[in-house]
Amino acid sequence: MQDKDKNYLFLILVHLLLGVVIFSFPIVSKVYGYLILIVGILVLLKTRNKNDEVLYICAYIVGSEVFLRMTNGNPNHEFAKYSLVFFFLIGYVYSGFSKMSLPYLFFIITLLPGIIIANETLDFGVEFRKKISFNLSGSLCLAIAAMHTFGRKLTVGQVGNLLLLMGLPVISTAVFTQLYAPDLKEVLSGTSSNSELSGGFGPNQVATILGLGMFIFFTRIILYSRTKLIFIVNVLIAFYVSYRGLLTFSRGGMITGFLMILIFLLFIYFKASKKNRVKLNYFVIIFVILVSAIWMFTSVKTEGLIDKRYANKNAMGVEKKDLSTGRNQLVEEEVNWFLDNPFFGIGVGKGTDYRTAKYGFLYASHNEITRLLAEHGMLGVIALMILFFTPIFYYMGNKDNIFLFCFLLFWLLTINHAAMRTAAPSFVYALSVLKIKFDEEEEPVVHRK
Repeated sequence: MQDKDKNYLFLILVHLLLGVVIFSFPIVSKVYGYLILIVGILVLLKTRNKNDEVLYICAYIVGSEVFLRMTNGNPNHEFAKYSLVFFFLIGYVYSGFSKMSLPYLFFIITLLPGIIIANETLDFGVEFRKKISFNLSGSLCLAIAAMHTFGRKLTVGQVGNLLLLMGLPVISTAVFTQLYAPDLKEVLSGTSSNSELSGGFGPNQVATILGLGMFIFFTRIILYSRTKLIFIVNVLIAFYVSYRGLLTFSRGGMITGFLMILIFLLFIYFKASKKNRVKLNYFVIIFVILVSAIWMFTSVKTEGLIDKRYANKNAMGVEKKDLSTGRNQLVEEEVNWFLDNPFFGIGVGKGTDYRTAKYGFLYASHNEITRLLAEHGMLGVIALMILFFTPIFYYMGNKDNIFLFCFLLFWLLTINHAAMRTAAPSFVYALSVLKIKFDEEEEPVVHRK
């Protein structure tokens, strides 16, 4: 066995055990959280970002964010986003950024009037700062990350390492969710999102990161399984992470991960040579078998409740009226606010205020697209156009980026059901503007014609 494979198996084992250790000794989560930050700083100071260490550090932070939140290991709720901004700014000092990334600077500028409008109705104090941070920290993180990654050259192998670092803490997350609720029958009674099966945390965020992990390890099956042993390990991890993701009963993150895999398979199929398309046919068969096995296994374990959940039915088999679980109403409200205030919007954070006054409790938006429209008006439309079209235009001269549409799809779908609650959509979006090339020495399963 090669040293590379031994190291890979060691990392997998460490993160399997990490989930067990933190479940057994919760205080370790605090140590783990601070260690990530400290080790990241030390690595960056030593290497001066000569080999894009900033990206690898940030990838691991993104992968561990939900795990640290659910185990109370983060110093504060937005720790991951602040950490990413911190590390990318250091990356600017060492490596600079491309002048071609200036659209993202303009993106930040389009958000400023919304802050000014909010300041007219909110006291400039703790409440104001919290609202700005909650609503704009994700957008700021995205812009700063994208300015750093824009045009930065990585090979497919390096991107694989990047995704692996993001995926390793997801394994720990999956283990923790299992240990938190080992007996399904005790906690499973309906078809709604289940916090008990999500490690006691928000099912939406847990399913989002597990869905991303599912994609990561499916891609490792295709691109980075050089031996039968590693292939089997990757299949088992993909199966396990997918299974735990389905058990959250939160659909958005898992559907997103599934669609990413489909887009990835289609993209590499058309990019592959005729010889490698034959290999890909086998992977497609494996994918169909694996997905079917995961679904059937989960269906048996949940006594058919997972089937009803994705069919939008309750435990009795009666179809629910609202597929969106109430989120369509939020979207309609935000669209109406945009129509009533089309130029500059209602101001950052005002949507939450309006809903709190209307419903009597805090009800934040789940859709970043309609939130941008409602709170920023036409400037929000411009901001969205910048984010959507910049990677598309960049792809015209960067057609070797086999992950671009997968990353862009993750960002787009995630902000539709989970807004920018986590740093994942910001960071994954930033990866879509990398300049990715095939390294012939890596002998990838697919390569240019």
